[in-house]
Amino acid sequence: MRRVLGTLLAGLVGTWLVGVVRALARVSPDLRTPRLLISFAWVPLGVVPVLRSRMRQDTVVPPGVGITERTVPGGVPVLLYDGGSRPSPSGALLWIHGGGHLVGHPGMDHDLAGRFAAEAGVLVVSVDYRLAPEDPFPADLDDCVAALHWLQDHAAELGVDPARIAVGGASAGGGLAAATVHRAHDDGRPVAFALLEYPMLDDRTALARVPGGRGRFVWDARMNRRAWTAYVGRPAGDPAVPEGAAPARRRDLAGLPPTWIGVGDQDLFHDEDVSYSGRLRASGVPVELHVEPGMYHGADANVPGAHAMRAFRGRMVTALRTAVGG
Repeated sequence: MRRVLGTLLAGLVGTWLVGVVRALARVSPDLRTPRLLISFAWVPLGVVPVLRSRMRQDTVVPPGVGITERTVPGGVPVLLYDGGSRPSPSGALLWIHGGGHLVGHPGMDHDLAGRFAAEAGVLVVSVDYRLAPEDPFPADLDDCVAALHWLQDHAAELGVDPARIAVGGASAGGGLAAATVHRAHDDGRPVAFALLEYPMLDDRTALARVPGGRGRFVWDARMNRRAWTAYVGRPAGDPAVPEGAAPARRRDLAGLPPTWIGVGDQDLFHDEDVSYSGRLRASGVPVELHVEPGMYHGADANVPGAHAMRAFRGRMVTALRTAVGG
């Protein structure tokens, strides 16, 4: 019996290793790191609050960028990043961090938010929104909308042109950014631009077959299913999931602002992001889509010094500066 079990275990391990090796072969060499072998897909959701405190590490703020803490109506904390040389009035970016709706905090994006402020010449407002599973949808979206309304209402005080406000985010924050843009459009308080970095848009991806081993690293299909289920309070892919929670479910995309979308070709979200960009374009919305070869989910945060990832973030800065910058 032990021999049979040992043989089965060896077979499973061997199959897993073969899959990992094949997936790694599709990743750009400068993006490969031992951290890709770490997975949180089997971590019980009950320990997520503990993991948050352990994972709460800030990135480095670029030189010359100042940070101010504020609390907007509704008790939502925000961080304001100012490069010190923006014109008055300037454009602004409401930035929403990632973390699968389960983890994350503004400090994890100090480097990126600071770069936006310094190089695009805009005021950046980063939202510290509530997280699931303690606060499921629509808590985080309500926080992001509250921050946007505050930014719009206090534009003159902040030295911001209200006609040049963008909303952006990464991963789950990219999905929240898309949802915030939708809400702003529906409320008659539209924004000028959407900046979506490998956005988490469609809960139905959690049920889809992933072609070619895509989505093997950092954020895989199992983690995606668990995160969506915790966020919406029902199984991922359920027909009753509201379109406000999953922006890809929105039927009418006409009238939304110009949008930039960037995603890697090894990212689990590749297909849903490409599909969303195509639907935007078909609805008459100007879209710039960039698909980065050999890039997995969150690679720019995982290996920020890689040349391709510096260039990837540079594309975001350029798109933002062109749309609403100084």
